[in-house]
Amino acid sequence: MKGFTAALLLWTLISPSCRGGGGGGAWPTHTACSDNGLEVLYQSCDPFQDFGFSIEKCSKELKSNVNIRFGIILREDIKELFLDLALMSKGSSVLNFSYPICEEALPKFSFCGRRKGEQIYYAGPVNNPGIEIPQGEYQILLELYTEKRSTVACANATIICS
Repeated sequence: MKGFTAALLLWTLISPSCRGGGGGGAWPTHTACSDNGLEVLYQSCDPFQDFGFSIEKCSKELKSNVNIRFGIILREDIKELFLDLALMSKGSSVLNFSYPICEEALPKFSFCGRRKGEQIYYAGPVNNPGIEIPQGEYQILLELYTEKRSTVACANATIICS
């Protein structure tokens, strides 16, 4: 019986389908918000790590200051941090946007300068133009990366507005 238990434990540890993250399976799809005819879903596209994200007061009418929550454990030091966003609708590019979140000489957030293994947790406003989201389905690719182009977080998101 001990041999069977040891063999089962060994198989579980080395089997690719049982390992977290890079074992070939995708991360689960999360709901960032769902209310008032708007649903925002996301899935980590980083093979090594998932993260938490939510939007407060989900609404088709995007306010100029939207409160969000974001949490992740860092795999890299952050001296500089950048955000790339690509918005697509029906397979066509609608918007591409790049933004420096942390610059070495101009840190904008308290998590700028954090080290590998530390946690980023941000809960607060994000400034954006106030717009009404048109009816439809949109895909967004978001990537946070360091000055060395190392991925901090990556997400495929879907916005469904009815």
